[in-house]
Amino acid sequence: MIERELIAQKGKELAIRQFIEQRLPKIGISQIKLKKIPLGEKIIISTSRPSLIVGSKGANIKDLTSLLKKKFNLENPQIEINEVRDIFLDAHIVAEKIASSLERFGSARFKSIGHKVMENIMNSGALGVEITLSGKIPGARAKSWRFYQGYLKKCGDIAVVGVQKAQAAALLKTGIIGIKVAIMPPNLEMPDNIEVLTEAKAVPEIMEKGGEESKNKKAKKRKSAKKKEETVEKKEIKDEKAAESDVKEGEEA
Repeated sequence: MIERELIAQKGKELAIRQFIEQRLPKIGISQIKLKKIPLGEKIIISTSRPSLIVGSKGANIKDLTSLLKKKFNLENPQIEINEVRDIFLDAHIVAEKIASSLERFGSARFKSIGHKVMENIMNSGALGVEITLSGKIPGARAKSWRFYQGYLKKCGDIAVVGVQKAQAAALLKTGIIGIKVAIMPPNLEMPDNIEVLTEAKAVPEIMEKGGEESKNKKAKKRKSAKKKEETVEKKEIKDEKAAESDVKEGEEA
């Protein structure tokens, strides 16, 4: 039952996303989340252009809420808009940006567009980036072209969960160009990060300290043993003197 609910929720989110993208195209949508609240449903839209969704005096939001309520049978939909601060660290916005640039300037400038976007992504602090364009790029036949820079995980849990991936399509006169973007964000904790001691003297210093402590302990033990031996000898000397004095007193008597 839980799996069915999750699948239904994800399917509903996908349908709402597609509907919003068709209704408001090229607004730089990053992600859309659907949450259930006591008052109804809450739709959280992360975008790089919140003003286009809001519209003049909130007209676009009012129309969007009424359409979502009718089409998806939502009780009380409430739209919340979050602005994406750094657009070049979001794979969905970058893919849409590349698509709009190709549609505007044409496929002849795909190299300059790819290199410029890649440079902006790396300047924003990303660990690595990979952009793949495939389709009718200038040439006799369709081909794919890859732009890559930095460090990017291709396998493991980090590649599935940590790396941001997105796809888009640019519709040109010559045909459709597919766009794939993969970005490795800067604040990603890697499982294979190991702290290496740069100072080679760190370990010997610890060993020396430990050796000095052990030497001091041994010296203290020796001193205490010597003191005990001295006290025992002093007692034995006192006892001998006392015995000699007793013997002399007996002889005199």
